[in-house]
Amino acid sequence: MKIVRSVVELRDLVRGARQGGARIGLVPTMGAFHDGHLELMRRAREQSGFVVVSLFVNPTQFNDQADLSRYPRDEARDAELARGVGVDVLFAPAVAEVYPDGFASSVQVAGLSEPLEGTMRGPGHFRGVATVVTKLLNMVQPDVAYFGQKDAQQALIIRRLVRDLDIPTHIEICPTVREPDGLAMSSRNVRLDPTARQRAPTLARALRAVEASVAEGEHDAGRALAAGEAILAEAGIAPEYFAAVSSDTLEPVARITGETLVAIAAKVGGVRLIDNVLVHPGSHER
Repeated sequence: MKIVRSVVELRDLVRGARQGGARIGLVPTMGAFHDGHLELMRRAREQSGFVVVSLFVNPTQFNDQADLSRYPRDEARDAELARGVGVDVLFAPAVAEVYPDGFASSVQVAGLSEPLEGTMRGPGHFRGVATVVTKLLNMVQPDVAYFGQKDAQQALIIRRLVRDLDIPTHIEICPTVREPDGLAMSSRNVRLDPTARQRAPTLARALRAVEASVAEGEHDAGRALAAGEAILAEAGIAPEYFAAVSSDTLEPVARITGETLVAIAAKVGGVRLIDNVLVHPGSHER
């Protein structure tokens, strides 16, 4: 595996692989790898002849500079893990390589960027995400790029920008990888103290309660969410949002009549966590 810092060197390596007939796979990350990241890399390795993993903590998507400074970083560990799953190139640029002096452009996906995380993290969050992902797709020009379902809103935004901007990359969304107790894997989990770590799986339990309610035939979104809200309240967790929305538009739904995204964000022990599940209506109306 090669570690590269410059776009020029990255493109040279990708060009050589493509000329040799390889299918190019990209896994964009901000590092602090866990099994969720590694599963994306394994999927890319299975499906692509040449795998690029980007490691870049993108400053433009953080609305809180303290959160940016606390974000876990360990490039040596990440490189060893990436090497272990057969990654070909780890692209770990400096901020100045991605955002050179005078950088003044951005990508904004209207509509999808405003609700949920957009409301909580501010209008600049998804503008930063969309801009850096567009740049990475242009730098690598992969055949396929891999993202996780845990960041469902981000995945939907990226699919939309690829469609709208005619970027010839297939976006593959892979299932959320979870700990044995259900907690969605996240780089932020390392910041949970022992007490918070015990409480954190409550988010997944709340989502499962909504999923079970819908599977049993509950079509009223409010009543379905109430099943999860009771679990959160019992654990003393007040979510920033806990919502049932269209899986295509992110608009709130009053009745669950088709595939619906149930999304949650909450602080547990001072650490902000997000999770979601796609629910499908049962066969019996309530």
